[in-house]
Amino acid sequence: MNYYNFNGHSSTEFDIRIQKKNVYSGPKRDVTLTSIPGRNGDIVYSNKRYSNVNVSYTCFVIAKSKEELENKITNIKNWLYKEADSYHDLIDSYNQDFKRIAIFNNKLDITDEVSKIGTFTITFSCKPLRYLLRGLEVLSFTGNAELTNPYITSSKPYIKIYGNGDGRLILQNSEGNHIWNITDIDEYIEFDSELMSAFKDTILQNTLVSGEGFPELVEGLNTLSFDGDITRIDIIPRWVSL
Repeated sequence: MNYYNFNGHSSTEFDIRIQKKNVYSGPKRDVTLTSIPGRNGDIVYSNKRYSNVNVSYTCFVIAKSKEELENKITNIKNWLYKEADSYHDLIDSYNQDFKRIAIFNNKLDITDEVSKIGTFTITFSCKPLRYLLRGLEVLSFTGNAELTNPYITSSKPYIKIYGNGDGRLILQNSEGNHIWNITDIDEYIEFDSELMSAFKDTILQNTLVSGEGFPELVEGLNTLSFDGDITRIDIIPRWVSL
């Protein structure tokens, strides 16, 4: 039986049956097309981002009585509308290799058929990129780390750098060499490219780092190396796909 997990709960817990899903939804590129008089074709201005994508499930719930159906519908609403102002993980049985980051911000219309079957469509607004689940595992390296991004979308990794003193983190890929100098490492320092921040636990460490931006793993081979007083790095690559 097909299912989806959202905000820590599975649709199976609520006796939801899925009839279909828009499985192959893709995000829209955020671009502006501008026409110039006397010039053939439009000029493309890219905002270098994708818009959210809607993922919908057409569902139904079966009950033995109208009262049971009403109780099930109430439980479903309590689940979907809980923490409604935040994004949550969304995983389903159609592709168990990926997860989405989703929010439920649509109304829920449930049609009562013969008082014992409720039919409805649940639509989630999802961030445009899907996370490969095995790309969320921690990889440890005491030497050079060679990571191959299989997708056209760059990933923004989490990197934990161990050592005591000063060192450099070096990223080499098709876009060139990128170097971050780090001073006064005390056991470890954490880089989170999604948050665009360096920290240790809850203490910001951005003042200890010099370099342009934060590491991004582009399509193809990415080599991470280090020197100085750095002894090891842990990486969560966070591979993402459209």
